[in-house]
Amino acid sequence: MIQGLIFDLDGVIVDTARYHYLAWKKLADELDFHFSESQNEALKGVSRMHALEILLQIGGVQASEEKKLDWAERKNVWYRQYLKTLTPNDILPGVLEFLREAKERRYKTALGSASKNARTILDQLEIIDYFDFIADGTMTQKAKPDPEVFLLAAEGILCPPKDCLVFEDALAGVQAARNAGMKVVGIGNPSVLEKADMIFPGFKNLHLADLEALCQ
Repeated sequence: MIQGLIFDLDGVIVDTARYHYLAWKKLADELDFHFSESQNEALKGVSRMHALEILLQIGGVQASEEKKLDWAERKNVWYRQYLKTLTPNDILPGVLEFLREAKERRYKTALGSASKNARTILDQLEIIDYFDFIADGTMTQKAKPDPEVFLLAAEGILCPPKDCLVFEDALAGVQAARNAGMKVVGIGNPSVLEKADMIFPGFKNLHLADLEALCQ
């Protein structure tokens, strides 16, 4: 029986992928190589340092660990500047209504995100109070598809993994949820999320009663 709901952040609750892309592209421009939006797909759902490694591999750039840490921090500064423009209007369609329904039905809710800026984003969107626990990149050592962040989220809401339902938009996230022994709802492209237990294009017109029936 599903008792806890765990949400990824980027691409599920809000689309900050464009801000990540702009910040990574700015770094790529400074390192003098082209970085496209299609290449940015490979950076979604992974940790900042892992994303940097992918970016540098695309550009054929090698550097010391110290330099990599410096570049990752600069990217994050640019990204956080973009985040300051977020408002509640940027919440993806249907998400707020779904969170309200979850609270009304007394589900335990958690965030399970690789982002180290998760609290900042939720504050900007004015929805942080909808979450009973936040597991983010400041608490984890391993990136998705490792299940660490989802297991931390489940522990934070005192819910057994088998009784948790995860909402994810990335393949690595779907794999992480399954590795955690949780059911997972894919939000987005069916061809990318085919390993999810069920798939929906978004939260618009999605209700918990529909998911409860599918999870039985």
